[in-house]
Amino acid sequence: GCDWTVSDPMPLSPAANAKHDPPDHPRQPAATNGNQPGSALARDDGRTSSPDPPDDGSGNSIVIRIGIPDLQQTKCLRLDPEAAVWSSKQHVLVTLTQSLTDVLNYGLFQPAFNGRAGKFLDEERLLKDYPLPPITPIPYLEFRYKRRVYTQSYVDDKQLAKLHTKANLKKFMEYVYQLSVDKVSRFLEKGLDPNFHDADTGECPLTLAVQLEGSAELITVLRSGGAHLDFRTRDGITALHRAVLSKNHTALTTVLALGASPDYRDSRGLTPLYHCAMVGGDPYCCELLLHEHAVIGSTDENGWQEIHQACRHGNVQHLEHLLFYGADMSSQNASGNTALHLCGLYNQDGCARVLLFRGTNKDIKNYNNQTAFQVAIIAGNFDLAEIIKIHKASDV
Repeated sequence: GCDWTVSDPMPLSPAANAKHDPPDHPRQPAATNGNQPGSALARDDGRTSSPDPPDDGSGNSIVIRIGIPDLQQTKCLRLDPEAAVWSSKQHVLVTLTQSLTDVLNYGLFQPAFNGRAGKFLDEERLLKDYPLPPITPIPYLEFRYKRRVYTQSYVDDKQLAKLHTKANLKKFMEYVYQLSVDKVSRFLEKGLDPNFHDADTGECPLTLAVQLEGSAELITVLRSGGAHLDFRTRDGITALHRAVLSKNHTALTTVLALGASPDYRDSRGLTPLYHCAMVGGDPYCCELLLHEHAVIGSTDENGWQEIHQACRHGNVQHLEHLLFYGADMSSQNASGNTALHLCGLYNQDGCARVLLFRGTNKDIKNYNNQTAFQVAIIAGNFDLAEIIKIHKASDV
């Protein structure tokens, strides 16, 4: 009696306060925002493959004093200069004892010194890319909410506060939506900070702009007016994720040209490329991200990578681009399913043919001890099962 069952639930968006630990590779501890329920989850993306260096001064880690003005705290942390700033940010989050609102939009900030303006460190650059000023014995950074960094001395705080009324922010979003570059510019020249969430939608000016056709000039104006490229919406995604989800490749090109990393993480630790493999459509966005050296193999909480999503949704061209840039055909999700298993499960013969033609190993078994052929049979996809069965390695 064969009582095989096919189980691979589609990954759902997890509860915001759930802790995720993909089984594939250990992660540094996930940090919740002060462990308060419903807080956004921040976590390390596991890309720094080495474990935390021991706190005995060995390794190439450096000690940095981190000031957190909003909590009136300072702490010394040992951080890895070879890792992305994102991973240093996770270290800070793990140590927080009090909660911060919208913690995903906090970043490491290098205060002004020697007449040089202060700046936020880009989350996907390496910490060592930012030479730390030797003004104190221990280098000092701040952990701040990502606001506009004003270079020239703007009108005083009172006037800035007057500028940032609910009505003005609403008007500003309307101007963005209408692509009124002049009106947007005028607001920015007065000192308006474009890093905010729309009260109704949770979008930011930049994430709204990248959804619109012909928005390249507007995006550039927002950027030069202080919009942070890695600022996240209330849902936890950046302008890059939003451009991909809107299949707006001109907007994506513009944001990348302005210096955005193709690898910014959303609140689930997923990259724009991951979303791209899922939403499909014109593969141009996918090509663009890969051409910009986007990292392949980011994993969601169920162990699904881009290649699994592409096959689940039958996005054949995306699959071909991913394989051309080196995606691993044998990678297994948390159920042990490979991309070919998912083709069998969801009857995606186009993707299956590509995988077989590229020489995928069709004998890998999932954690229910089933091959892709068996999964296709159980799912009732007999034509596809036949294609998998008769394919010989010599056909490659």
